[in-house]
Amino acid sequence: MRLSFVIPAYNEEAYVPACLESILAQIEDVPGGAEIIVVNNASTDRTREVALKYPGVRVVDEPQKGLTFARQAGFKACTGELIANVDSDSRLTPGWVDTVIGAFDTQKNLVAISGPLVYYDLDPRQRFSVQIFYWVAFMIYVLNRYILRAGSMVQGGNFVLKRTGLEAIGGFDTTISFYGEDTDIARRMNRVGKVEFTLKLKMFSSARRLKQEGMLTIAWRYTINYFWTTFRKKPFTETYVDHREQPEG
Repeated sequence: MRLSFVIPAYNEEAYVPACLESILAQIEDVPGGAEIIVVNNASTDRTREVALKYPGVRVVDEPQKGLTFARQAGFKACTGELIANVDSDSRLTPGWVDTVIGAFDTQKNLVAISGPLVYYDLDPRQRFSVQIFYWVAFMIYVLNRYILRAGSMVQGGNFVLKRTGLEAIGGFDTTISFYGEDTDIARRMNRVGKVEFTLKLKMFSSARRLKQEGMLTIAWRYTINYFWTTFRKKPFTETYVDHREQPEG
């Protein structure tokens, strides 16, 4: 299998259909084949039943609630050479799969690739603010990777890992609950190969967390946890608010 999609899902019956449909629309002709695995992460709604309605989608149950537990369960269950980690409230942008396959085909030392999120449910002014944040983040990524050489950067919910690289670092760190999990992967994968963050690999995603907690609050948390996890090897923020405790829809 060439490409595996791993989708953690906790109480996501309202969001997972659009996510799955966007993936299915792009994987029909993937050389070597592709698979989709939804990790039902202790859901109390109909996430499992909804996911199984889609042809070829496999559901893996992970009763231990938590993002990294779900990602690790998906990693263990999938068979792909490349593992795409996509959040259940996200949707692939046009050409996303072709961009990923092309990057790994042309860069033999590439072990991870990631890109920014485009929040489809923000107004134009808010989306522009997010774009500025990513441009700043990209400059920090360049400084960190090429000058300080302390690590790299991936965006949670929009990153693809080479299986051999993920195996070499021992998979995901399940002691990290939420913030910093992507930075931890970038830092450790950077030891075994090239980790690339590119503005060309965009992913549509819901801005529900930004709306509920505030854009400045989220920007600050991601920034401090990026630096804390890069240089101190653990996140600054050890807890998080889960806005899906009650099933949506």
